[in-house]
Amino acid sequence: MKQRPPPSLRARALGWLAQREHSRSELQRKLLRHVQADEAAPADSADQVARLLDALQAQGLLSEARFVESRVRQRAAGMGTKRIEFELAQHGLTLPPQALQQLRASELQRATELCRRRFDTPPGDARERARRMRFLAGRGFSGDAIRRALAGADAGSDEESPGD
Repeated sequence: MKQRPPPSLRARALGWLAQREHSRSELQRKLLRHVQADEAAPADSADQVARLLDALQAQGLLSEARFVESRVRQRAAGMGTKRIEFELAQHGLTLPPQALQQLRASELQRATELCRRRFDTPPGDARERARRMRFLAGRGFSGDAIRRALAGADAGSDEESPGD
C-alpha cells in the first residue's frame, strides 16, 4: 500500500481553520510546533509560516476580528468581561470598544443567569455566599456585578411564596 505524503502546512492550517476560528498567534504556534517536530524542515520554516499566515489573512481565511467575535460569542454566557479580555490578551488581541461596552452592560444579567443556572437555591449562609462569590470571581465577573447578582438572588428568595 502506498503511504500518503504528510499534509502541507497550508492543508494543516486550512484544516484547523475549518474546525473553528483561530487567532494568528495560535495558528502560528500550532504550525511552528509541527514544523519543528519535522526533522527535514527547512531552516527558514518560521518565515515560511509567516508568509503562509499573511496569505491566509489576505484571502480572508484567517481573521482576527472573526476570532474575537467568535470567542466573545462562545464565552459570554459563562464568563465575565475580565476573563474574556484575559483570554483574548493571551492571543495578543483586545476587545473592540463596542463589544467591550456591550459586555459590560450585560455583565450583571449574565452573572445573575449563570448563578441561577449553577445554583438552584439562594445562598443559605455567609459561607455559601462566599463560595458563590468566589465562583463568579473565578469566571471573571466584576465585584459589583457579583454583589448585585447575589443580592438579586437573595431578593428573589424573599419574593417567592411557599405556594409557588
